[in-house]
Amino acid sequence: MIASVRGVVAAIAPDSAVIEVGGVGLQVQCAPGTLASLRTGAEARLATSMVVREDSLTLYGFADDDEKHLFELLQTASGVGPRLAQAVLAVHQPETVRRAISGGDLATLTRVPGIGKKGAERLVLELRDRIGPMPMGDGGSAGMLNGAWQDQVRQGVLALGWSAAQADQAVAAVAESIDGEVPPVPVLLRQAIRLLGKAR
Repeated sequence: MIASVRGVVAAIAPDSAVIEVGGVGLQVQCAPGTLASLRTGAEARLATSMVVREDSLTLYGFADDDEKHLFELLQTASGVGPRLAQAVLAVHQPETVRRAISGGDLATLTRVPGIGKKGAERLVLELRDRIGPMPMGDGGSAGMLNGAWQDQVRQGVLALGWSAAQADQAVAAVAESIDGEVPPVPVLLRQAIRLLGKAR
């Protein structure tokens, strides 16, 4: 089992990155928020979870161990595979997922593509007692990113194939939409991607 990888980012694709470790390029499936934090040519460390199938070995990568553990926990629920578990973490922050499951917030869970009302009810029923303690605090991690989010979102958009001009336009549009506290970078990146998708 490969628990984490550390190495130079050789390439970034819309849904994965290649991390070169000891001369071997490992393709790691990642959510947009994780990809946004990577830079081609720079060293990175990703917590990873390997999913073994009869016809494939797939490595999923995460920004930290908390995301990885939640990804693995989600898959213990009936009907949840790795793709759906990753989709949950692409749409919501780990603390949002934990809060939704522990509080029975079906509306939040059904915002994830592929999860309907019955699927959300099943997640709550099966995972509520195993989801772990709720994180304390008022979102201080988001506050630390306030000054640097523009560059991180811009780099994430560029890594996904848009031009520098489009990236700047998206960042400016996202900045105008912020009212009050700055959301986490993955949330901002998803907003930028939605804006660019509409403009195409």
